[in-house]
Amino acid sequence: MSSLARPAAHAARRAPRRSQPDNTIFRNSTPPPHLLTLADLSPAQIKTLIQNALAMKYVSKHRSPRALIPTLDKRTIAMIFSKRSTRTRVASETSVQALGGHPMFLGKDDIQLGVNETLEDTARVVGSMVDGIMARVGGHHEVETLAKYSPVPIINALSDLYHPTQILADIMALHEHYAPTHNPPEQPAEGEGTHTSVLKYFQSTVDPLKTLKGKKVAWVGDSNNISNELLVTLPRLGMEFSLAAPKGYDKVDERVWARVTEAGTQPLVKLTNTPSEALVNADVVVTDTWISMGQEQEKVERLKAFEGYQITNKMVNDAGAKEDWRFLHCLPRKQEEVDDEVFYGPRSLVFPEAENRKWTIMACFE
Repeated sequence: MSSLARPAAHAARRAPRRSQPDNTIFRNSTPPPHLLTLADLSPAQIKTLIQNALAMKYVSKHRSPRALIPTLDKRTIAMIFSKRSTRTRVASETSVQALGGHPMFLGKDDIQLGVNETLEDTARVVGSMVDGIMARVGGHHEVETLAKYSPVPIINALSDLYHPTQILADIMALHEHYAPTHNPPEQPAEGEGTHTSVLKYFQSTVDPLKTLKGKKVAWVGDSNNISNELLVTLPRLGMEFSLAAPKGYDKVDERVWARVTEAGTQPLVKLTNTPSEALVNADVVVTDTWISMGQEQEKVERLKAFEGYQITNKMVNDAGAKEDWRFLHCLPRKQEEVDDEVFYGPRSLVFPEAENRKWTIMACFE
């Protein structure tokens, strides 16, 4: 029995039992599940999320959006965003709506988050009125505080340390590229709805962990929340991960590296200051912005530090990447990070990757 339960039990022994209404309408005292980083999920759980996302995508695009099971019917998801967003916001709002719920967007100018009201109080108050919270914050401690005090699940929509829903979309895009799925049977089994039938098909035939095991992903750019999430996730799926960043921009946060050592995946990780070293034998090349939100005043200094880091076909091929290497970028993209030939070329998976933000976020909400 938890320590939280003991006082109530003790009180029950001292006071006469009163008749109670049906407890099913009240919140459960068990702490809710949260998604703050994929490091908190097992490979099997990540696999399930990808399978579910693939099924929802197929049902929506090839059968009917109305065939989706409305698992969020009459439920409200608060979207607390203290930073601007395109893909995450659109993916989140449309996902909640598709599952029958109501998305409530709360921007930094809409509520008192961390200004005239503490994060703890916001978590308690908003969490008492909604069924889940999607939080896009600044410092990772903010989403941790929300999760600590919220009575409903929290999903990290981005913090300065991690970005779990982005990496789920990356994994899904890579799986779709390397192992396109055959269409499931047109007619669902007797007694099953379309969504359930398609989901069973994907669960029985699709294994993204098997698809991606042994692949090498090379990150060339700034060490940030995206590279952190890749670092704590991909090696646990049996993938190699190399990271090249200039000196001064290459530090891996000690909280992130602690998760790597905890998982025992150091042998699958290579850190370097030389892009060509990271790119050797790479199956996938990834980069991101060199100037994140809040770093605009460092623009001139950063552009100088990252000279020679622009992704081009010549750079990657000369370094000895696999002949059929592919490219990912979480967007928005600036040309100094990757040239048009790569970004818009046949190696690029950036637009399927972006679309998959919707399906993977939908799977998280579900």
